[in-house]
Amino acid sequence: MEEQKRRVNLPEREIAREPLTLKEMVGATQERVQEISREFTEGFKFLSSFPKTVTYFGSTSFKEGDMYYDKARALAQRIVKELGYAIMTGGGPGIMEAANRGAQEAGGESIGLTIRLPEEQVMNPYLSHHIDFYYFFSRKVCLTYSAESFLFFPGGFGTLDEFFEIITLRQTHKIQDIPVIAVGVEYWKNIEKIMRDDFIPRGTITEKDMELFTVTDDDDKVLDIIKNSPVRLAIPYNGIRVNPVE
Repeated sequence: MEEQKRRVNLPEREIAREPLTLKEMVGATQERVQEISREFTEGFKFLSSFPKTVTYFGSTSFKEGDMYYDKARALAQRIVKELGYAIMTGGGPGIMEAANRGAQEAGGESIGLTIRLPEEQVMNPYLSHHIDFYYFFSRKVCLTYSAESFLFFPGGFGTLDEFFEIITLRQTHKIQDIPVIAVGVEYWKNIEKIMRDDFIPRGTITEKDMELFTVTDDDDKVLDIIKNSPVRLAIPYNGIRVNPVE
């Protein structure tokens, strides 16, 4: 009992672990692959119910009253009212909350692809539909799977990771030429400057690559880009399970 208490109080990295046997490794791998397959299957079924979506990315830190939160909320309202699109986010706080809130206030579909965490589910209260994921990468793939446009607001490492991954997928033609719109000129001009002053002179990207995204604070321009982007119609699945949020 004393040994058990001592182990409980150790940092996880210091707890001695027995190596898995080959049989245990194979079993664990198979279970993980099955769960990943299930998440992708359920995620794609879920998304097929929403053929016209705009996906938002941005910091979780912004709150109501912040210029970016308020802009994301107002823009989502216009996208729903004027274009009839659903709004999709990761379902969390900050910019995601603002976008889902605007969509809900405008009477539109407000979708969240949420993530299950060890302590609690991080989910904003403005979702009309959601689906949970265990794996971050499964969730990320589904966030980019069916959107007609991507809106990126200022954010941290996570936002930049998603931004660069999506423009890389566009650059390498792994996804269609879906508009990538970076909202917040004051923030994104610094990213552009690094690309122009460092990347292009080194030859790591070309001037043409700068056309993979648009930086703007003009809401009318954002709506015009979304309106003129092709709709990637999804084929509906039978027996789809969509989780309404009460």
